[in-house]
Amino acid sequence: MIVYLHGFRSSPASNKAQRLKAHMAVRGLGHLFRCEQLPVSPRAAIALAESAIAAAATPVTVVGSSLGGYYATHLAEKHRLRAVLINPAVVAHLSLAEFVGPQTNLYTGETFDFRPQHIEELRAIEVPRLSRPEDVLLLVEEGDETLDYRQAVAKYAGCRQVVLPGGDHSFTRFADYMDTILDFAGLQR
Repeated sequence: MIVYLHGFRSSPASNKAQRLKAHMAVRGLGHLFRCEQLPVSPRAAIALAESAIAAAATPVTVVGSSLGGYYATHLAEKHRLRAVLINPAVVAHLSLAEFVGPQTNLYTGETFDFRPQHIEELRAIEVPRLSRPEDVLLLVEEGDETLDYRQAVAKYAGCRQVVLPGGDHSFTRFADYMDTILDFAGLQR
């Protein structure tokens, strides 16, 4: 099963979530895809993801984009799961500190208040070092304008890494790597 974790100010309606969902459905794997709207609170987002993991009848791979990659790192480490990280936030409590205050979801238009307590919740789930780098696949594009890809390359040293020139924070070549994600998750038929 894939539990997909979207990024900050994003939603299950994101391009990557929808493309992976459709790709899996075409391959008869639609029932093995789950993506929920994550709450603004990192603690609540982790709890929601953990309920999806606990309910899964098959082995779970967490796939996370941006902030979702930060969450996926924590969940993979805590629950001994495989993880695919797409242009992940590496030190989310630092990179998101400037966003404390009112925010708007890019897909739903809903507004929410990102609070200092959320930064502390992010700090509490940081994974300083991976115990099983072989269980992590990192996908980054060097042209990411939001997060410095070099931080991810350094943090996830020892993991399988795909580092592509150009691109941007959306990971423009996502469609080219959907089968790679399914292979890594053991879901190719």
